[in-house]
Amino acid sequence: MPSFFARREGGRAVIVGGDAGHLARSLRARVGEEIEVIDPDGFLLTVRLDRVSPERVEGDVVSERVHQPEPAAHITIAIANLPAPALELVLSRCTEVGAFAFHIVQAERSVARGAKTERWSTICREAAMLARRLKVPAVLGPTPLDEVLKSAAHPVMLVRGAGTDLADLTEPRDLTLLVGPEGGWSEREHALAGTNAGLGPRNLRAETAAIAGLSVALAVRRQL
Repeated sequence: MPSFFARREGGRAVIVGGDAGHLARSLRARVGEEIEVIDPDGFLLTVRLDRVSPERVEGDVVSERVHQPEPAAHITIAIANLPAPALELVLSRCTEVGAFAFHIVQAERSVARGAKTERWSTICREAAMLARRLKVPAVLGPTPLDEVLKSAAHPVMLVRGAGTDLADLTEPRDLTLLVGPEGGWSEREHALAGTNAGLGPRNLRAETAAIAGLSVALAVRRQL
C-alpha cells in the first residue's frame, strides 16, 4: 500500500479528497486498521484509523519517525515530449528514483504534441506516495528547448558517444538532464547545449536514458 500524504492536526492525521476516496473504496481501509502516512514536514506516521469515508479518512498518530528521503542534489529531467506510454513511464519511475522536477521539451523531432498537465501531475503524485517521498516533482511544459535552457540549472545533454561519461560529472551538485526524442535532437538543438555527456556505447530508448541518467547522476553524488 502506498503511504498517503496527510494533514497533521495535533495528535491526529487527516486525509481528504481523492486520496480518501482511494483508501475507502479501492483499498477498503477499515476503522481500527493502522496505515503509514507521510507528514510533508519530514515524518513517517503510523495512524490508527477511527473514521473512514470516501470524503475523509482520519485517525490517531500512534508512532512517528523522522523521514528524510529527498535527495540534496536537485536533478531535473528535461525530456522530449514522447508518446504517452513512454513519457508516463519516465514520470513515474524517475519520481520514484528521486527526480527534483520535470520539464517536457517540445523538441523539433517530438512525435507527441500538446500537454496533459493534470494527468502528468497525477502520475508524479502517485509515484511519490509509492516511494514515500515528501514532495511531488513539478511538471512544466511542453516548452521549446530554447526556452527550457533559459531557466535550466547546469544543463547536460545526454548524447550517445559523447566524449564525457555522465558518471564522471560529479559537479555541480544540481543538474538538468536533457533527454531527446527517439529521432534524436536536431542539429540546431544539439548546438544549443553547452555540455554533452554519455551513458556508454549502447543505443538506449529515451525512457531508458532518462531513468539511467537520473540514477547515475544521483549515485555519483551519493544521493540514491
